[in-house]
Amino acid sequence: MNEQSPLTRPTPVLPDAQTVTAVQHYTDRLFSFRLTRPRSLRFRSGEFVMIGLMGDNGKPLLRAYSIASPSWDEELEFYSIKVQDGPLTSKLQNIKVGDEVIVRPKPVGTLVLDALLPAKRMYFIATGTGIAPFASLMRDPDLYERYEEVIMCHTCREVDELTYGRDLINGLADDPLIGEFVGDKLKYYPTSTREQSPKMGRITTLLSNGIVAADLGLPPLNPETDRLMVCGSMGLNNDIKEICEAAGMEEGSNSSPSHYVVEKAFVG
Repeated sequence: MNEQSPLTRPTPVLPDAQTVTAVQHYTDRLFSFRLTRPRSLRFRSGEFVMIGLMGDNGKPLLRAYSIASPSWDEELEFYSIKVQDGPLTSKLQNIKVGDEVIVRPKPVGTLVLDALLPAKRMYFIATGTGIAPFASLMRDPDLYERYEEVIMCHTCREVDELTYGRDLINGLADDPLIGEFVGDKLKYYPTSTREQSPKMGRITTLLSNGIVAADLGLPPLNPETDRLMVCGSMGLNNDIKEICEAAGMEEGSNSSPSHYVVEKAFVG
């Protein structure tokens, strides 16, 4: 037989498989999970990686996911939507502790502190699972060393969809690792668009008409003092860009830091 020697066969190059250490479901549409962290993975808080599962055809199904855990965490955390007919999330939503998830350890992204010029105040603007990169940044001491105030604006359709962010933020002050850095610098501004809640409305509307500033006792957006990071739908990104540019702000990047940044690589 002319069976090919194992030494001469091409070796497939596949991303690392990491073990699921925790899973929490918040609604029928949202869940979070934690994985072991590849030893080789170094990232800046706010970046994303490609993760996924093996498909039925033996090839990996990969999608961009923001890392929700801070850069110092020994594990990786992710926050995901459930799409019943989605090629990846229809499978990913069923993972359990002990299962394996593929992680491609090549982090990238624009939602990093180095993409912005120094300032006094940071606004994080997120809808839905767009809060994930900010979940990472809000747990990074570097954020609070650079900014005197941090405003986390999170908008969802229903109140239960705010649970992940609310629980995380409520626990920060007592966190033994970063509580002292957070202090009273972090302000949380949750809104809903469909279900009744203490504050309703699209964050773009509430920012542009001055309600956010009035509610929090803050001045209007100013390129000298304010910075913004945006993660959500393409509509949100574009609307916030208009608000920023109307205030005299310019878009920044890793190579050219400025006043605001949006994540263009994926939506959600």
